[in-house]
Amino acid sequence: MFPATAVAGDNHETWGSLNQSTGNVDFGAIYRVDPVTGASKSVLGGPGTATTEDPNQYMADTHCRADGPDTVDPGCLALSCPPPATGGAEGTPVIWKQAPKAITNPGWTDWIPVSGPTCLYTEEPADVLAEIAARILTDFQHLPINPGTVEIQPFPHTLIGAPTNTYTTATTQTFNTTILGQNVHLTATPTSHTYTYGDGTTLGPTPDHGAPLPEKHWLQDKTRTSHTYTTTGNYPITVTTTFTGTYSVNNGPPLPINGTLNLTTPPKTIHAWKTERALVADTCEENPTSWGCPQNR
Repeated sequence: MFPATAVAGDNHETWGSLNQSTGNVDFGAIYRVDPVTGASKSVLGGPGTATTEDPNQYMADTHCRADGPDTVDPGCLALSCPPPATGGAEGTPVIWKQAPKAITNPGWTDWIPVSGPTCLYTEEPADVLAEIAARILTDFQHLPINPGTVEIQPFPHTLIGAPTNTYTTATTQTFNTTILGQNVHLTATPTSHTYTYGDGTTLGPTPDHGAPLPEKHWLQDKTRTSHTYTTTGNYPITVTTTFTGTYSVNNGPPLPINGTLNLTTPPKTIHAWKTERALVADTCEENPTSWGCPQNR
């Protein structure tokens, strides 16, 4: 058995799915462990809430036991951990465990499984996880994440004094890569957006990604991400999206990436016009050079 760090879930659903075998146990909070420092904090309640020290300790059990020292997890027995690359070494089936820090328990007989079985491809799982954690943000920021596009309604022309709807197409994206010989799965999730409307006005950061409107509602309905121009002009619009990430090693528990990535869409230029009214004698079909016809704009 090797001491290591892990995560006890990112939300209630993950926590519950990882602990179905434990019965109705109320853990009270969700804790996240920094694989580099070993520090763990409560993440219940989201950003900005008070944190508390994680009362638990974690390890990867290479014995793969599920219900006690004399019971072996059948899933662990059936798990195959072939070499991730030609000529490489086979992995070791493990189950991630947790136990209260208050218990001095070198034998880990009083423990709760938090994930597994899964594979580790190193004789020192704690060391390789720490090395991956130390570089994961850099790898995350070099992923080919698509920032999406900014969409505008109506486009390419709008009217001053009327709401112009904007939204982004940024989506959650997943990637599989190899880091230090380990299979790593990464997820990039758009969490906030900053809209730049080209006239000196911005909106955000906001979690609102916006949504398209039916054409009959263009220039009428104001949305949470729409903008109203007050003067005529040509305005480049962009959306900068902040992506947060998680990663898992060899199908292990998801771990948060300590950092974010900001990506900006290519700009789209909207032409803001004003409206004027006048009486005319002919239609544009009858007199293409009449006031208000396209040729005279």
